[in-house]
Amino acid sequence: MRRSIIAVSLAALMLLIWPATALAALQPRLGTATSFAVLAAAGITNSGATTITGDVGTFPTTTETGFASVTITPGGTNHMGDAVTQGAKVDEVTAYNDLAGQTPCPIFGTNPGSLDGRTLVPGCYKFSSTATLNVGQTLTLSGFGVYVFQVGSALTIGNGTTVSLINGAVACGVYWQVTTDATIGLAPTNFQGTLVAGRSISVNTNAVWTGRALAGALDVSGAVTLLGNTITRPAALCAGLPTAGASPSPGVLPGNTGVPLELRWEFPWLLLIGVGAGLGATAMGISRRRRRRRNG
Repeated sequence: MRRSIIAVSLAALMLLIWPATALAALQPRLGTATSFAVLAAAGITNSGATTITGDVGTFPTTTETGFASVTITPGGTNHMGDAVTQGAKVDEVTAYNDLAGQTPCPIFGTNPGSLDGRTLVPGCYKFSSTATLNVGQTLTLSGFGVYVFQVGSALTIGNGTTVSLINGAVACGVYWQVTTDATIGLAPTNFQGTLVAGRSISVNTNAVWTGRALAGALDVSGAVTLLGNTITRPAALCAGLPTAGASPSPGVLPGNTGVPLELRWEFPWLLLIGVGAGLGATAMGISRRRRRRRNG
């Protein structure tokens, strides 16, 4: 009986621990692409007054259109197709593969494809095909850590949407790996994070973006289109958070382990499992004591 109680308790403990470890995420190795706010393979097209904080470049196509109305703030450089851009394009592919290859990364939520109204903690979230944040909706990221979104095809961020960062979440810890194309909706859209697209990225009128638009990781036809936007590169890789390919410090757990709030609060399966296991163990103990009394 004592062994049965121990076994049940251990099983419950494993079920409670599993989600916290399975959903841990890592920062990708951005390398020289870290300094870029906008990076393309097949050129950058701009219309309207756009402000970019960070480096800019495109390769192998080096065409940049409409840059007379682009302001690159002090500290940023337009590298066009120079050697710096070429090196950054190589590192962009490494970052893309780091993000796409992270496992385990389970299919997200009960409504695959929709980010509407979600509140998420650090972790890895996978969409087998498209992912969408619909018009006027908000995605909330809660807590300091790494957020990785793996999107199997296209990403659409609708008009007037918001990616909100609360409770210590920061843009340098948010990463979007998009297999094909990404579209960021028009103002008052406020988007967050580094987006690495297999093909193209389109940013619609007056959208504000804190992050990086890195296009053409898989396809040399991948371009970036801007329409009077403000794009601000976040800080370099978040200090203190684990990065792909780096050895963790001995005895230190990653700072970004977490469980989606859907598992903890909206659907309290883990709480029910823990309570059930505890009640079961208690019932076994009471039954054993009663048998002893009867036999005594």
